[in-house]
Amino acid sequence: MAPMASAGISPLDTHAGNGSPHGTDSAAPWQRAALGANLLSPNGGLGVTIFEEMTTLAVSTGAINLGQGFPDEDGPSKIKAAAQDAIASGANQYAPGKGIPALREAIAAHQKRFYGLEPNPDTEVLVTTGATEAIAAALLAFVQPGDEVLTFEPFYDSYGAIIGLAGAKHVTAPLLAPDFMPDLDALENAFSSRTKVVLLNNPHNPTGAVFPQQVLAKVVELAAKHDAIIVSDEVYEHLTFGPAHIPVTSLPGAAGRTITISSAGKTFSFTGWKIGWLSGPEHLVAAVRTVKQFLTYSSGTPFQSAIAVGLALPDEFYTGIATTLKRKRDILAAGLRAAGFGVYSPSGTYFINVDTAPLGISDSVDLARRLPGLVGVAAIPVPVFCHPEGAERTRSLLRFAFCKKTGVLEEAAERLATLKDRL
Repeated sequence: MAPMASAGISPLDTHAGNGSPHGTDSAAPWQRAALGANLLSPNGGLGVTIFEEMTTLAVSTGAINLGQGFPDEDGPSKIKAAAQDAIASGANQYAPGKGIPALREAIAAHQKRFYGLEPNPDTEVLVTTGATEAIAAALLAFVQPGDEVLTFEPFYDSYGAIIGLAGAKHVTAPLLAPDFMPDLDALENAFSSRTKVVLLNNPHNPTGAVFPQQVLAKVVELAAKHDAIIVSDEVYEHLTFGPAHIPVTSLPGAAGRTITISSAGKTFSFTGWKIGWLSGPEHLVAAVRTVKQFLTYSSGTPFQSAIAVGLALPDEFYTGIATTLKRKRDILAAGLRAAGFGVYSPSGTYFINVDTAPLGISDSVDLARRLPGLVGVAAIPVPVFCHPEGAERTRSLLRFAFCKKTGVLEEAAERLATLKDRL
């Protein structure tokens, strides 16, 4: 996960009203991007990110770092071997800008196999440098100053950055504990005649929510009413624990206005390969491709063919990764409950959120800074994923990542169980 919110700078200092930054009309593009991601101080300087601060604390204290969401072990050996074979066979030059045919065909086959969707691999599928580039290219393709982009809040860090870079206004609708579902009336009120894109994240980072059909159908209804494009970030599609993932594009009225994004990083635990993709109607994909080709053009030729192999793995692989991750979630959840936190058990993703209030603590940022020294575990405070109003609403929440080796999580759970005695 990319670094986000400055640890030394409260989000309350960097935005005004409904998430609108101060002085954006005269800000340079990099400043708009930094401000959108809560990285810019009121005096215009860049602070140290909360991720950098927590990592430094983890190293200095010997703490287990459950802050950033990346696995600490590799994915299937069959996929690694395929990448090695591709390198040895000379697949080391530029791939086609829209991705090698084998991967585009594998993506289309994956969509049909799991969801009954049938994108044309030649015109309705685009390979990108990770999902992050897909998100950036999609927003830059469709959004301009004066437009509004709507996301749920808390929100993944890159969303605010790219919305800011594009010069658009970032509008949010809150996700509410304990299940982190939106209030549908509040969601409707967040739309306006200027809503150009609804940027959906399902399953949702950082809350771990998996949205049911009722919520997704409301998003589609409101997007159609306001003639907005839906950009749906579904990178955790195979990492759900009970609820089935529903691609929003599969709902009535959605396909013609929806771009669906996913990646190899989360599904196969190869986050460093940066192979992502998107699919959707030809006219939208062509627009995104126009922008994407002037960002990276193409990337990861041997990795692309290896991920094509991965997408063809049997169903047992996909059910197995979710089952394994669910066990890891439960190990960490037990330690967090023993610590005295209020635990919000996620329905998907790598992340579990807790409330510090049962411990008499209302400031999760402060506790995050103390936690490595107290019990030897690092986490990330949820307010850094929010605009000012959302930061107040989530002020007592912490996020932990459980995409780690079982032994690491067991040790973290044991350490966390001692927290009440150390406060």
